[in-house]
Amino acid sequence: MFYEILKVAVNKRTHKLTDDERTKSDLVAAGGRLAHEFGFNRVAGETLASLYLTNGEASLDTLESELNLSKAAVSLAAAQLERMGLIHRVRKPGDRKRYYRTADNIGTALRQGILKFARTKLASLDSDLRHAGSALADAGKTTNVTFLVDRVARLQQLNKRAEQLLDNPLIKLFSKLGLG
Repeated sequence: MFYEILKVAVNKRTHKLTDDERTKSDLVAAGGRLAHEFGFNRVAGETLASLYLTNGEASLDTLESELNLSKAAVSLAAAQLERMGLIHRVRKPGDRKRYYRTADNIGTALRQGILKFARTKLASLDSDLRHAGSALADAGKTTNVTFLVDRVARLQQLNKRAEQLLDNPLIKLFSKLGLG
């Protein structure tokens, strides 16, 4: 068994990529970097990019092999993407493997997923800011505490404005328009 695994690993390293395989690999890596730069999971970005660039569906085994990642990492990324509505599980009769494909309307799914992600992050920030405000209210009245209270209050105002922006009817309209 060990030698079979080693043989597969060596074949992956020595396999010369075709132009289309190299291009897909570069785009998948770019998807991972972009996801990471926007605060998302890099593996989830790579998984989404790989599925988007796959004609049809792909199994977890296929994704694991293509992305050179563990099954656990790919499975966690797939679960995250599925919760966000960016990918869907596909069932094949008689096959116990898990298959995935991108959402039918990936543009809308991405916009909705990003809005949901942003709302979650803003809610988390609001909770952290309220906790900080409470902790500072119990602190002594030093120059530094006063400064921090003012900064926390300003951050709370900015956070509320960001939440209002996400609830703006124009943002809601734009999230419904666009490419599929």
